[in-house]
Amino acid sequence: MAETQQLSRWRLILGSETEESFSGMGGGVLSQEELLMDGALSAIYGGPGEGFGNNGPSGGAGRGPSSPVISKWLGDLRSLFDPEIVAVVQNDAIERKGLKQLLLEPELLEGLEPDLNMASTLLMLKDQIPKKSKESARKYIRRIVDELNKMLENDVRRAVTAALNRRAHSPLPSAAAIDFPYTIRRNLQNYNLELKAVIPERVYFFDRSSRINRWHIILDIDQSGSMGQSIIYSSVLSCVLASMSAVKTSVVAFDTQIMDLTPLCADPVDLLFGFQMGGGTDIAKSIAYCQELVEAPAKTLFFLISDLYEGGNRAALLRRVEELKASGVTVVVLLAIADGGKPFYDPETARRISAMGIPCFACAPERLPELLERCLKGQSLEGLEKQTDK
Repeated sequence: MAETQQLSRWRLILGSETEESFSGMGGGVLSQEELLMDGALSAIYGGPGEGFGNNGPSGGAGRGPSSPVISKWLGDLRSLFDPEIVAVVQNDAIERKGLKQLLLEPELLEGLEPDLNMASTLLMLKDQIPKKSKESARKYIRRIVDELNKMLENDVRRAVTAALNRRAHSPLPSAAAIDFPYTIRRNLQNYNLELKAVIPERVYFFDRSSRINRWHIILDIDQSGSMGQSIIYSSVLSCVLASMSAVKTSVVAFDTQIMDLTPLCADPVDLLFGFQMGGGTDIAKSIAYCQELVEAPAKTLFFLISDLYEGGNRAALLRRVEELKASGVTVVVLLAIADGGKPFYDPETARRISAMGIPCFACAPERLPELLERCLKGQSLEGLEKQTDK
């Protein structure tokens, strides 16, 4: 190993207070990735003046890290280290930085006001939450989901109904019109262990015309560390759409691996707990998977929900997006929403996608129903882009 690399590693081990000493030895200059690594480790293992918020030794009660800071730190951690190392550092964070009380005491969690950033943090740490607190964590997430559902559900249903202008179900049930996959998915909670069968409380039927012509909405959702708020909004939207037989809904999550979460769409909380937030990204690989789901391009609406920071092959990402559009699929890129509702994304990739004539912008959650209606009607999103991409 080169001497400069050795000095850089020792600098990382010993912390930022030794930087001046290493500089005097002609080494210790860190790369961008090493600086990110140094910051992630200093948050837990740094000395006075380092750590979350750089509060220093005088930082007292109420001056701890904000939820957005913790969420970003967790995302950085997962992108920089192997899973077993991440688990060790996360446990140290819970012990050293006051997160333990939050995660170990269900009463405290139950008393917190609903907060999207805190929900993102809980979802990132879901594998670290003790068994006695898991139910409290789910209830906390449920409170936020219910609020978002109240905001979105009626408008989403109205938007889809207005765009399609037809009934979701046939008034005259017939065996030939049963939507078996959807009926089973909506009745999984009624599985009978003795009969080893699902006993449906309600059977869902399609009009023959809507079954043939219904739209297929595919949501391809980035689950990297910056996507916390966007994942929560997307999960609620996904479950509302999945409950409507007038459209077919597919939900795909990705980092460097692909997870088809469509079977979890009966419950947005179950769907949220299916995400594995943090880590790298291979957007092109995920789009390739979604291309295989397309059956009728002219009746397919594809949402890529991502910060567009591609860890794989950006040229392949751009080619895949262009292929989808050329095939007749309606393609929309929704950029990540960061703290305060601000867009967070790779501007160069966004610029190149927009140059293909593909809408690429951050959409405020309350505008999602209007976005859906316009897409399904084939209308321009130009005005909506200007109103939502602030």
